[in-house]
Amino acid sequence: MELKRRLYPRGGSYETTIPKPLLFSLDQKKKHKVCFKYDMEKNRWYIDFEEVDAPNTKRGGPE
Repeated sequence: MELKRRLYPRGGSYETTIPKPLLFSLDQKKKHKVCFKYDMEKNRWYIDFEEVDAPNTKRGGPE
């Protein structure tokens, strides 16, 4: 399976969206952080999802 997404400018940075099929294993009722990791030896990017603990989300804004 191959998923491609457009990289688009937004303000002073560039953004893209995480395709919903990649989120199949996450509990979408909980909050998560997306971690992008680069492997220099393989010249590849990987994504990882980390669950955010509820007490840390009371700061009033998205993380």
